[in-house]
Amino acid sequence: MPEITTRKDRMNRKLVRQRQQQKNKIIFTGVVITVLGLAGFLLFKAFYKPALPMAENVIDVSADMAGFDKKEIRVKVGEPVTIRLRSLDTSGHTDGGGQHQWAVEELDVDIIAQPKGTAMATFTPTEPGEYTFYCDICCGGRANPTMNGKLIVEG
Repeated sequence: MPEITTRKDRMNRKLVRQRQQQKNKIIFTGVVITVLGLAGFLLFKAFYKPALPMAENVIDVSADMAGFDKKEIRVKVGEPVTIRLRSLDTSGHTDGGGQHQWAVEELDVDIIAQPKGTAMATFTPTEPGEYTFYCDICCGGRANPTMNGKLIVEG
């Protein structure tokens, strides 16, 4: 025997269907907001680079195939110093690929700037003295007199 649907039954089914659609919309909106928030967070973590710590004393040093622009750098014991190394060469250079280095072994400082790029490091010298800084990536390395210099730490 066929069931007779009343107007009230139809209204109730319609109301249930509307409530279910409303729940589905809320759930869908929550999922979309969660996915977009997570994507934003992951993109931020992937591309955000916090500022590098820098000392008040920033020394700019440029290097190219001809050598460093500074042959002598003077700093004070116990005072933080930031060396900002800039490579003026392009990646087309066959010797080192345009990269340059500023390193002082005794102070455990090693900075490598990419071609046409800049890199920096901050350190605090603790002992006075004369130290040799050098680039050992290209151009004959430490043996090349234009690719090294003196870091003088004064007491």
